[in-house]
Amino acid sequence: MIYLDDLVIFSENETQGIERLQRVLKTASEYGLELNIKKCQFLKREIEFLGHRIKDGKLYTSPLKIKAVMNFPEPKCTKDIRSYLGLTGYFRKFIPHYSAIAKPLSDLLKKDSNFSFGLKERESFNELKQILSKEPVLCLYNPKSETEIHTDASIDGFGACLLQKSIVDNQLHPVYYMSRKTSDTERKYSSYELEVMAVIEALKKFRPYVLGIPFKIVTDCIAFKQTMNKKDISSKIARWALMLEEYDYIIEHRQGTRMRHVDALSRNPVCMIIQDSLTLQILKAQNSDENVKAIKDLLKIKNQHDDYIIKGDLLYKSIKGNDHLVVPEDMQMSLIKSAHEKGHFSVKRTEDHLINEFYIPKLKQKIEKCISNCITCILASKKQGKQEGELHPIPKVELPLDTYHVDHLGPLESTNKNYKHILCVIDSFTKSTSSQEVISKLELQKSVFGNPRRIISDKGSAFNSKEFDDYCSSESIQHLSVTTGLPRANGQVERLNSTVISVISKLSKDDPTKWFKFVPELQRILNSTYQRSINLTPFELLVGVKMRDKTDLKLRELIEEEIRSNFQESRENLRKDAKQQILKVQESNRKTYNLRRKPPNKYKINDIVAIKRTQHGPGLKFKSKFLEPYKITKIKPNDTYDVKKIGFVEGPVHTSTCAEYLKPWSDECAI
Repeated sequence: MIYLDDLVIFSENETQGIERLQRVLKTASEYGLELNIKKCQFLKREIEFLGHRIKDGKLYTSPLKIKAVMNFPEPKCTKDIRSYLGLTGYFRKFIPHYSAIAKPLSDLLKKDSNFSFGLKERESFNELKQILSKEPVLCLYNPKSETEIHTDASIDGFGACLLQKSIVDNQLHPVYYMSRKTSDTERKYSSYELEVMAVIEALKKFRPYVLGIPFKIVTDCIAFKQTMNKKDISSKIARWALMLEEYDYIIEHRQGTRMRHVDALSRNPVCMIIQDSLTLQILKAQNSDENVKAIKDLLKIKNQHDDYIIKGDLLYKSIKGNDHLVVPEDMQMSLIKSAHEKGHFSVKRTEDHLINEFYIPKLKQKIEKCISNCITCILASKKQGKQEGELHPIPKVELPLDTYHVDHLGPLESTNKNYKHILCVIDSFTKSTSSQEVISKLELQKSVFGNPRRIISDKGSAFNSKEFDDYCSSESIQHLSVTTGLPRANGQVERLNSTVISVISKLSKDDPTKWFKFVPELQRILNSTYQRSINLTPFELLVGVKMRDKTDLKLRELIEEEIRSNFQESRENLRKDAKQQILKVQESNRKTYNLRRKPPNKYKINDIVAIKRTQHGPGLKFKSKFLEPYKITKIKPNDTYDVKKIGFVEGPVHTSTCAEYLKPWSDECAI
């Protein structure tokens, strides 16, 4: 049996049910139909379907339909009694001996009667509730029957009743009761706007029953009928009128004295902020929870215990004058998850959604646990608070030209010689730079200074190629690649790049295509400029004397043979002092940097993680910030790791990253 997107497979026994289920699933697969497993139920003996409870081959009225009646508050004054009798009295022709049953309540309306709601009155009140929620008063929905919706509104709430004419007695019977409190904003509406809003709320609630069939809207607001025929109406009413366009209805005005049944529902509204189906789930869960059942049993003996009360068989806890629905432990995390996933809100926003309606002990801690295991939030959000990972300065040796930091700067504006990039090379010890294609330029560097022991670069295509790898191997150079997306790992050359860009752009502003002419001059300036970390100029630390400009005599001609030994000794002392100065500055920088950081998470081999997306560009703005899931395959120095992709998800198969760019992936993430 299929209705819209609802499918019911019925059978006489489990074997037949499984056979029919297999045929349905096979057909769905052949035609590409997808089923949401979370919404599927299998081998049930009792189900809710189209507003009915189906059990043992029979139809019963759903508890959802009678919630507005069953949760009707106990009267506190004669006005409440009059309102309740208005509701029950409308259907008195269906209630045998109605007058006798209602007498204890109606006696309270006598002039000389003192209001006292005792045992007799409570029994009468509850008996009428039970009668209103059963046949023959309440009837089952029939799409072929004549249908009416009766509505009413007050400043306190909205009330409505879906009625149908029975084929048995040709009388209107209630099918569904609806009642809802007004919000703070709605309480400011005019009486006319409230009446229109009551119709809109009723249609939202009864939409599955009235969409596609003709029906009548009955209201005591005569202006509502007239407004629907006007051309000039306010934008708010126009929006509401537009919502009515999909329905086939007529409007009938009826005096308020003939609308007491819905008037009672509007003046004694049941809080319907949560969905009916959710309320029913909580009720079932409460009845299965031993702690809740114990409290309910205690409340049957005395009316109140530790601020707990029972309303309509549901357990509430009163907090600061407001009643909060008690959520059993088995449902707490699923309810929190549902509230959070409405917009993947923060802890505070999720708490705000729940705290005014529900009672969940240690709510904030449970929300934090839920969000920490939310796959969408793990992948889409940035890491909050202090960033992980501390500064790990590269160990220094006591000689220049041991370690080069290299990087490509560009692409820049193409020149007539087809230059597009600058190769920036900085000696880790002296901070001396050489900026000019990679291997050929390194060969030029080698002809003057020899090979370095190691080269540190990013994972750019020029440095990640086989050709460059072969070159380093043939020259016995150790090539180290920094972690993807972590520029500080090659920080010396990255800082140099920012300086080069700034200066080159200023020097070549008159003709940007001639920027290459200024590279040698810029190199000389950088190498002869004081560096705080070594307390000297790079050139002076390398060769032992200050750099002279090109008009000076050659260095070798200026240094006489007899002082060469003193020169060598002086240079060695300079280098030792420079190393101590570098270490001193590094330690100062490390302490300053680490004040803004926190110790990183330590991961183990085979740990599952999400890694930060390091690619940027068009079309990636709304992509998740993290990729998942990956497995730790190797632990490297300085809080860096090699990871491998698990499954067929987005992202590189193998990559290196650091703790700062990792998020832990717990087993609960897959739930």
